[in-house]
Amino acid sequence: MDEETRYEAVRSRDGRFDGVFFFAVETTGIYCRPSCPAVPPKRHNVRFFATAAAAQRSGFRACRRCRPDAVPGSAEWNVRADVVGRAMRLIGDGVVDREGVAGLAARLGYSRRQVQRQLTAELGAGPVALARAQRAHTARVLLQTTDLPVTDIAFAAGFASIRQFNDTVRAVYDRTPSRLRADAPRGRRSGTPGAGIPLRLAHRGPYPTGPVFDQLTREAVPGVEEVAGPPGRRVYRRTLRLPYGTGIVAVDERPRTARPGGAAHPGGWLQARLHLTDPRDLTTAVQRLRRLFDLDADPYAVDERLAADPRLAPLVAARPGLRVPGAADAEEYAVRALTGTAEAARLVQRYGKTLDAPCGTLTHLFPEPGVLAEAAPGGPLGALTAALADGAVRLDPGADRDTAQQALLALPGVDATTAAAIRARALGDPDVAPPGTDLPDTWRPWRTYAVHHLHVAGDWSPV
Repeated sequence: MDEETRYEAVRSRDGRFDGVFFFAVETTGIYCRPSCPAVPPKRHNVRFFATAAAAQRSGFRACRRCRPDAVPGSAEWNVRADVVGRAMRLIGDGVVDREGVAGLAARLGYSRRQVQRQLTAELGAGPVALARAQRAHTARVLLQTTDLPVTDIAFAAGFASIRQFNDTVRAVYDRTPSRLRADAPRGRRSGTPGAGIPLRLAHRGPYPTGPVFDQLTREAVPGVEEVAGPPGRRVYRRTLRLPYGTGIVAVDERPRTARPGGAAHPGGWLQARLHLTDPRDLTTAVQRLRRLFDLDADPYAVDERLAADPRLAPLVAARPGLRVPGAADAEEYAVRALTGTAEAARLVQRYGKTLDAPCGTLTHLFPEPGVLAEAAPGGPLGALTAALADGAVRLDPGADRDTAQQALLALPGVDATTAAAIRARALGDPDVAPPGTDLPDTWRPWRTYAVHHLHVAGDWSPV
């Protein structure tokens, strides 16, 4: 998009571009999402940025009306397989907070200087600034949804000091942490993250939840997952293994729609509640849920391309915005793709770690690859889990998809169909074709979505 096209999106308050870019107003010092309900600024006062971090780095603070930090992530980072796309997925998963820029660069196979240069050149902000923007958003969520002490929130959000936390919150939100907490709607805060953090998982455009919850119901592994309630009002719950502790999440099937407020295609959100043993895991847990529910997809780009095909057009019209469920834990999904749901349930009961405080039917964490590799050496499962445990196969958000698929295919017992399923679901590749099929090039780069449309309609077996 050129800047004039972006300005037209701002002038029409077009929510399709929320998260795709941000705009800032030089006369006010504020940056916004394109669908901001405020009176559109004059063109000569507007600057555009690829990320919220770039706007913050240039001295702009977040708008209080449109909350630009709460938009869906750009779908571009899911589609792209280059170093910038991989870096953005890793930063979203909290790698910079846990391992620093050196850890990010090592995972990407580049030097720190190369990563800094590429991100700054394309996005207007380096990895530290991008992670800082993410920490600020995490801090706001904790301030406004929990009663945790402010000091605890500072370190839970990933800040190295209270001073850094205070300075960042003031710079980004033009509010002190205590004032930001006071501005939150009453009745939304819980006592501690252990009591549950209420979340709004934003998405752009339409989101038909039925097919997603149908698939999660079919695939649910007892002890780790459950889906309860009648269709249309179901709740999906599961356990999560996270870097600092464990979590249990509940996501409602009923989508909430944003108030139009003059914005075109405002999108909406899924209501969720997250229970954490350590609040430092909030950012990582949210990103994993976003991948599981495919919340950062661009349904407009997908539907526009696929609706041009005569075979797919009626399917797209019947289910606009159809999402492809991903994976909350990529390594877990790889094991499940190899073994099937019934065997995965047996592995959970035999080798999964029991929760300290079971919650209903949720009693276990899915067993780690290293545990399975020791417990069941040899055979396809042993080969896969050993490769995952020692890093021979990498499925983290920054993994190179081609390299991962080649490594999977080199393992005994992992056929092309299983590898393709892992690539589509665990690695979030939107353009995977089932092995042995000849799909039209016009379906690119959304072949994963095209096949999923056919599957949901009963015209294809699962990817």
